[in-house]
Amino acid sequence: MNLSRRNPTTFTLLLLVIRVLITKSFSLARMPSPKIYLARHGQDQDNASGILNGHRDQPLTAIGTSQAQNVARKIRETGLCFDAVYSSPLRRAFRTAEIIVETLNGPDETNEPSRLDELIERDFGVMTGVPTSEIKDRCGPNILETDTITYFLSPKGAETFPDLLSRAKRVIDDIVRKHPDGSVLLVTHGDFGKMLYAAFYQLDWRDVLNQFHFGNSELLLLSKDSSPDQAHVFEIEQYNH
Repeated sequence: MNLSRRNPTTFTLLLLVIRVLITKSFSLARMPSPKIYLARHGQDQDNASGILNGHRDQPLTAIGTSQAQNVARKIRETGLCFDAVYSSPLRRAFRTAEIIVETLNGPDETNEPSRLDELIERDFGVMTGVPTSEIKDRCGPNILETDTITYFLSPKGAETFPDLLSRAKRVIDDIVRKHPDGSVLLVTHGDFGKMLYAAFYQLDWRDVLNQFHFGNSELLLLSKDSSPDQAHVFEIEQYNH
């Protein structure tokens, strides 16, 4: 059908819509966007003991400190640098962030990570402090099992994954607004780190939980210049989940 002959007005409107869509696509492509790196904290005492930590504030173990030092060295050797470093307020994450900053800047530098409360781990509700071995008995069948982790979905008082995803979207929006370009490091936790990944790439949270394991002190990259399956930058030897 020749729209230009049968209905010139419709044809003109169609061309206008196409032009607007093309212009918008090019504008979005040119829009500056930071590279957001995500690091999970090193192993803490709850990780080592098989305890669900959530908001519990346990320190790094010796292994966790070594893991943080390992990822910090890899970051330095790769030549990565960050315009800003933000951390969850929980000490397992904040100490990991401190080790990274100290390794990159040297011991004489006074710079330290900025605490960002919204990077805190998921609130585990009544499951806080419970052994991981009890998840199925306490929360089944409302769970999601993967090759490495069994996730509880909605026990009393816990943040759900849709809750976490909403929080993650707010964090991403805030970081992009504060840092429209450059590189930013966020030091966070396993469950919330995965939801930051899901929010950035606009993926379904269930798919992301099944997709990969975000281990202690591993590093992910969120960037519009790389696809979701290219997110892992460094993987670190793991001693727990």
